[in-house]
Amino acid sequence: MLVVFGGLYSFNKMDIDVFPDLTAPTVVILSDCHGMSTEEVERLVTFPIETAVNGATNVRRVRSSSSYGISFVWVEFDWGTEISRARQVVSEKMVSLSNSLPQGITPQLAPQSSIMGEILYVGLQVKGDSTAVEGTSMMELRSLADWIIKPAILATGGVSQVTIIGGDYKQYQVLADPQLMEAYQVSMDELYGAVSNMCVNTEGNVIRDYSNEYALRGMGRTTDLDQMALTLVKITDEGRPVAIGDVAEVIVGSSVKMGNGSMNGKPAVILSISKQPNVNTLEVTENIEANLENIRHTLPADVEMNTSVFRQADFIEASVNNVSEALIEGAIFVILILFLFLGSFRTTLISVTAIPLSLLGTFVVLKLLGMDINTMTLGGMCIAIGSLVDDAIIDVENVYKRLKQNHRLEPSLRKPVFDVVFEASKEIRTSILNATFIVIVAFLPMFFLSGMEGRMLKPLGITYIIALFMSLIVAMTVTPLFCKEMLSGEAYLAKQDKDSRVTTVIQN
Repeated sequence: MLVVFGGLYSFNKMDIDVFPDLTAPTVVILSDCHGMSTEEVERLVTFPIETAVNGATNVRRVRSSSSYGISFVWVEFDWGTEISRARQVVSEKMVSLSNSLPQGITPQLAPQSSIMGEILYVGLQVKGDSTAVEGTSMMELRSLADWIIKPAILATGGVSQVTIIGGDYKQYQVLADPQLMEAYQVSMDELYGAVSNMCVNTEGNVIRDYSNEYALRGMGRTTDLDQMALTLVKITDEGRPVAIGDVAEVIVGSSVKMGNGSMNGKPAVILSISKQPNVNTLEVTENIEANLENIRHTLPADVEMNTSVFRQADFIEASVNNVSEALIEGAIFVILILFLFLGSFRTTLISVTAIPLSLLGTFVVLKLLGMDINTMTLGGMCIAIGSLVDDAIIDVENVYKRLKQNHRLEPSLRKPVFDVVFEASKEIRTSILNATFIVIVAFLPMFFLSGMEGRMLKPLGITYIIALFMSLIVAMTVTPLFCKEMLSGEAYLAKQDKDSRVTTVIQN
């Protein structure tokens, strides 16, 4: 009973995934380079970062990608390195770069994720004609994703990051007019300084009156274009104030696009959601979808949200179901073959009992080892399904034979049933142990695989060995008990003098 309940509990609590985690400990360094060209990004940002981290402890490989205005550097560590330690090592190296990079560029560590981290794509799209003047624009759709949907998803436990693709990113743009700037004798530095400070709140003093405190502030933050245009740039020598609107045009526009998103052939905003490592994909996906369902009712009438663009949980469920079906089909074939050869329902039932008990015990051990359910662990069980009954069959057949031999003796010469079962089980115990350990030894070379191959195939070997070892324990403990209770009846043994027809045909 402990094995049954422990196995069911462990199965329900274990994480489920498609494959084992194949990602070496990796830290991603992201640098926003403010419109620098690809060559400048490579020379001034990416190369110094690569040089700094190349000699770090346990670093085995450094890769990079430089493009217009952005730099990515992937720092891969040796297998087995704690990711928290890896991030600490990279952070220490980044401190030494503070004076080596162009002004205003601060490398950031991307959120912790893995190669299997992308679990869900969510698509936002305007219904009907997305180019219509009325209704939600692509800029409003992107703002909706940035400020409403993304924070709600990040608030879900287990989510690492949300990347938004497509749409028009809203910007307040100041388009300078060179002729007007020359006429008003305004330099670009002066205009840039005014723009930098035009939407800034300023602090004042505190007025205390009758035990009350009143904070004084200068409220400069605004979204009104006319107010922004009235921001003072300078006062000319003649005493005339020059505002931003005198030398430039203030508009709402979209930033330069570095990519685009589409869904079903129409423009869309796509949210790519990544999970944290060692998190249950199915559970996180369900929580995200529940939050998105609450948000769906608050969206504009002409905006539709599609959560099935890409859903890793579908692949997980399909793969696990396929392997589970193969497991069940294999068990059915084993039962049929056993019944044909053993010719007895009771002996077949006792032998087959080893399958669920061994598998449930395997789940308990896998849970204790911190492993999850995936196609490789289930594959190990599928491979072992035929071997799980081997030890039990040997034990059942020997006990069954000794019980029939004992029953054929005179009543005064018969041994107690317990003694017969114990001696019969003890008689073949060494053979069972040797046979099981030989098979286990044959799988040991799999544990010497390294790198991605080892991460992929070791769970299969571990699961197979655990399942086989659990079947050995079942055959040495539970099977003799069932034999004593189900095969020792006088009436039953009296009817079982002959072998099964299949066995008789083979023997003849």
